[in-house]
Amino acid sequence: MPPPARRLRERVIERLLFANGLLVILVVLLIGVFLFWFGLPVFRFTSVAAFFGPGWYPLSGRYGTLPLILGSLLVTAVAMAIALPLGLAGAIYLAEVAPRRLREVLKPLVELLAAIPSVVIGFVGLVLLVPLVKDLFGLDTGLTALTGGVALAFMALPTVVSIGEDAIVAVPQAYREGSLALGATRLQTILGVVVPAARGGLAAAVMLGLGRAIGETMAVLMLTGNAALLPHSIFQPVRTMTATLAVEMGETVPGSSHYYALFMVGAVLFTITFLVNLAADLAARRSRP
Repeated sequence: MPPPARRLRERVIERLLFANGLLVILVVLLIGVFLFWFGLPVFRFTSVAAFFGPGWYPLSGRYGTLPLILGSLLVTAVAMAIALPLGLAGAIYLAEVAPRRLREVLKPLVELLAAIPSVVIGFVGLVLLVPLVKDLFGLDTGLTALTGGVALAFMALPTVVSIGEDAIVAVPQAYREGSLALGATRLQTILGVVVPAARGGLAAAVMLGLGRAIGETMAVLMLTGNAALLPHSIFQPVRTMTATLAVEMGETVPGSSHYYALFMVGAVLFTITFLVNLAADLAARRSRP
């Protein structure tokens, strides 16, 4: 291909990629505008303090989202407490310890876990995990924040492992060789050199896993009990923001205060997930040389 034609093709591709990037940004902004446009009118019916206070009773005109926010955060915290150590350990094993042939088998299997529908995980949890939690801890019901957190940990784990493994593999080989040449053992090299060098990418993996967990709907809808109460323990039923939207949006009257309140709940959830993904992007940028 002549050089002018090649330059023209490259310029066209660059413009198309630039336009696609702008389109993605525009779509995200429009989603945010849409949610806030339909959510902000709720403050004609309630105050900001009441909206972020306790007591979600839509039939009584009370739209306190604090139980929903705390329920989401509690379930996500349980999920990350489980997925974080297991995910980072799995990423280190795949990147640094596992033989090459075993790694080529294990990583696709781990990534395949992310393709399992959340409703399937919720159904399996409902059949197996709920009775186990109930009997193990002597509870009245197994539909608790702990149950939902365990299911979310299973769903966030592939994200943490896959992205964490990529971050560790991206560490230059010279770091490992230099550490070994100075007399460090392989374990000391992994924990003292490789993992700190990949901390930005590992932080991004954790934050993306967090975003995956906090935005999940079906599994928590099926496993957490859906009780809009202030959570005091991981052994009690809770309700998350996503479950509230899934359960109540189809039953509201368009233009009602409940309708606007649900849109504002969606706007709060959008803001939280946006900040989580922004933090993950900043962490990934810090890891670049």
